[in-house]
Amino acid sequence: MATNSKFDQIRFFHSEEVNDAILSILENDILKAIMRFTFPETPDNEWKAQLRKVQSIQEFQTNFVSKSIWQVLAQSSEGFTTSGFDKLDKGTAYLYISNHRDIILDTSLLNITLIEYEMIMTASAIGDNLVKKPFFATLSKLNRNFLVRRGLPLRELLESSKLMSEYIRELLLSENRSVWMAQREGRTKDGNDATHTGVLKMLSMAANKENLATYFQKLKIVPLSVSYEYDPTDSLKLPQVLANLKNEVYIKEENEDFKMLLNGLIGQKKHVHLHAAKPLDIELAPLFETHNANAQIKMLAKIIDNEIISNYKLWATNYIAYDMLFQTDKYATFYTSHEKELFKRRLQRKIDAEDAQAVERFLGMYANPVVNKEAILAEKQS
Repeated sequence: MATNSKFDQIRFFHSEEVNDAILSILENDILKAIMRFTFPETPDNEWKAQLRKVQSIQEFQTNFVSKSIWQVLAQSSEGFTTSGFDKLDKGTAYLYISNHRDIILDTSLLNITLIEYEMIMTASAIGDNLVKKPFFATLSKLNRNFLVRRGLPLRELLESSKLMSEYIRELLLSENRSVWMAQREGRTKDGNDATHTGVLKMLSMAANKENLATYFQKLKIVPLSVSYEYDPTDSLKLPQVLANLKNEVYIKEENEDFKMLLNGLIGQKKHVHLHAAKPLDIELAPLFETHNANAQIKMLAKIIDNEIISNYKLWATNYIAYDMLFQTDKYATFYTSHEKELFKRRLQRKIDAEDAQAVERFLGMYANPVVNKEAILAEKQS
C-alpha cells in the first residue's frame, strides 16, 4: 500500500484503519438504511456482527457493497451485462478510463464485475464536493476512493494534480492496484462522450522525464464504455445542458449532487451494459512519432474516444431518439412501436413537450451516441 505520508490528504484507508472506520459509522442511520435495503431479511444485530469482523476493504466491498449494488440493479434495472473482461489478465492492474454517466454506479458496476471475474478491484477518483459530510467521507475511503480536490486556486490546483498523478502512478506501478477514472471532470450530460485533455495532462505529470508514449503504455489503459438504456438522471441534467447552450453560468441547487446520486441509484435504467476494451498498446504507436507532449495527449484522447464510442452499446432508446430528433425512420428496425411509445411517454412525463429546445436537448442525450458512432464508422471507411 502507499505508505508515503504525502498522500494522506487524498488516499483511501489502509487495511489497519478499516475496522475502526467501520465501527465509527456502525450506528449511522444512513448505513442502517443501506444495510436494511441490502439484507431485508437479516436482523440488524446480525449484519452488525458481521461488519464488526471486517478487516479489509476487499472484504467490505465483496461481502457488503457489491451485494448492495446487485440489489440496486435488481430493483431498478431489467438486466446488467458485460463484455471484454474475459480478455483481460486477472493479476494485472489496469487504468480504466471510462465515459461517465452516474456518480456512484459507473465505478460500482466495474467493481462488481471485477469481483465476478476475480480480477484486481479499483481505486477510484471522487470529487471532494461529494464527501463533505463525515459519514460519506468515511464510506468513500472504505470503497477505495481517493479525493479530487475541487475549486482550488491555480497554484494549489497544479500541486493537487501533481500529487494525484503521483498517487495513481504509485497505485498502478508499485502496488499493482487498478484505478478507475472518468474521461472528464463531471458526468457527461448531453450524450457526447469525450476525453478531456486536462485529465490526461494530470496523468502525465508523474511521467517525469520519461517519454509520454512509453509512460502511457506502462499504465495499461483500458477504455471502458458504460451505457444505460434509460438514464435515470436525464431530466435532472437538462437544466445545466440548457444553461450551457445559452452561455449562462449554471448554479447548482442545494443538495443537487445528493439528489442526483439518489436518483441515479434508485431510478429506472432498464438494461445496462459495460464493455472493457483491450489495453491500449499498438494503438499508441502514433504517439511515438512525436515528442511534443501536447500532440501526444491529443492523440491519446482521440484513441480513447474512438474505443469508448465504438464499444458503446446502443439501445432501442438511442435509435428512437435519433429518429425522433432527425425526423427519420432510418433506425426503425432497431425498435418496436411499443418501445417508441414508452420512450415518448417518458419524454412527456419528464419535460415540457411545448419547450422545443428542451425536447431537442433531451433527445440529443440519447441520440448523440448514435451520431458519434456513425462518425467514427464513416472515418474508418474513408
